Amino acid sequence: MHEMKDTARALVRIGFDGRVHKTFRGHLARERFNHEVRVLRHLEARGCTFVPRLLEVEPDNLKIVTTNCGTRVDQMQPERQKEIFAELEPFGVRHEDRELRNITYHAGLGRFCVIDFEFATLLDGGDGQPVSLRPTG
Repeated sequence: MHEMKDTARALVRIGFDGRVHKTFRGHLARERFNHEVRVLRHLEARGCTFVPRLLEVEPDNLKIVTTNCGTRVDQMQPERQKEIFAELEPFGVRHEDRELRNITYHAGLGRFCVIDFEFATLLDGGDGQPVSLRPTG
């Protein structure tokens, strides 16, 4: 496997088969894991095609395996970046970490994709209220 990210919050590796393996660790790891799983399932149920699709969920290991959404983007106009993140809102999700590092380009789809949903907000968490793990302050 090829290591993509190794931080206090997560270890992300890409397998030889192209699947992305993300293991959550550190502060609120279980909550962030559960929230990202919830958001990705929500997006899949709503038909959003430009985000990772869950392939495996391992609660005991705080690990998810997802489809690969392409390669990271090195540069982009700020207005275009805002447009890409805004495309999530009709699917009921607001990405709370709207940084370039969370945008990829998928050549097979011919479009930009969005990754990393552990702090995203579900605009309707089931009871009409938004649900988020977004850090405050």
